[in-house]
Amino acid sequence: MTKIYDLLEINTDGGARGNPGPAAIGVYAHTQGKKIFTLSETIGETTNNVAEYTAVIRSLETLLEKEIASNKLKHILDSELIVKQILGEYKVKQPHLKVLKNKVADLSKELQEKGLVKLMSFVHVPREENKSADSLVNKALDK
Repeated sequence: MTKIYDLLEINTDGGARGNPGPAAIGVYAHTQGKKIFTLSETIGETTNNVAEYTAVIRSLETLLEKEIASNKLKHILDSELIVKQILGEYKVKQPHLKVLKNKVADLSKELQEKGLVKLMSFVHVPREENKSADSLVNKALDK
């Protein structure tokens, strides 16, 4: 088992140029100003919403793969829609997005069942407060 972080913050972002169009994700995981891991990957042709969900999913998969443990896990997104859908405040109407939302729920549950994460939250911030993840999206798309 790896070190247990008290608070792990993960900024995620996804974007598509053209919507749909070439898409990428960016993930910046950090604690107390220290980088834990980053992801910057293209994900093919898709929409902004799929990219946003994919960024969250890839961050959760990485926590499981690397067995990164945290008492409090705070996901930070600049997509209010995705945050409210994950939290159940908004209904997910599109079937393909329901699949992605369920995957987030399943991975979150698995992290908690394995004792890797105690508390998990998803918060929306303005785009300018999510520059770390946004720059990783653009870095992947610009390659």
